[in-house]
Amino acid sequence: MNYLKYFLFVLGFLSFVNTTCQQADNSINWINWNEMINQRNKDSIKKKVFIDLYTPWCGWCKRMDLSTFKDPLIVNYINNKYYPVKFNGETKDTIIFNQHQFINSDPSYIKSSPNARGKAHWFAHSILDGKLSYPSYVVLDENLIRLMIYNGYKKVDEMLGILLFFGSNQYKYYHNHLNDQWVKSNQ
Repeated sequence: MNYLKYFLFVLGFLSFVNTTCQQADNSINWINWNEMINQRNKDSIKKKVFIDLYTPWCGWCKRMDLSTFKDPLIVNYINNKYYPVKFNGETKDTIIFNQHQFINSDPSYIKSSPNARGKAHWFAHSILDGKLSYPSYVVLDENLIRLMIYNGYKKVDEMLGILLFFGSNQYKYYHNHLNDQWVKSNQ
């Protein structure tokens, strides 16, 4: 039975890829946090949220933008299954999340040059559990509950695996499987 589920999942994914790759414009429709909240409020069916946390000085972030985030499979899957949020971990914008206001840790700080490191934003600090590493990616479910944090440069196959695991809700089945294994081991 598991093989049948897997086969149907792969078949469905391949048909999705076939139709969406034909309409690729090769760019992710990145939005900011507030745009995501507004779009989410308008949608009757909510999507998961994929947040790309970056900084202007991060070389690996720029490499992700020029490689992995240009791949047609990645572009189409993120655009169709997620609200794709691009978040500068040093922004001076104010973010409201879970009825909390997040600001930059030192809003009056002036960088010595555009490519110099700035001060961290409290939202980035909070959503990454204080482990500020760029690039980082956070996946939120449809209720804006954090599912996972990933750090570092990801090649296409790694990123696609992450996106599929959460976008197709496989993480729910995996969680149930692990729970079943744990219950069986304690009997």
